[in-house]
Amino acid sequence: MHRSHQGFTLIELMIVVAIISTLSTFAIPIYS
Repeated sequence: MHRSHQGFTLIELMIVVAIISTLSTFAIPIYS
């Protein structure tokens, strides 16, 4: 699986945003 990688693709960016938002949803009630 070797491919030229120039920054984030749109799909990868969406996945990262989804993960961060999910973690934030669980983290905010814990730390607040």
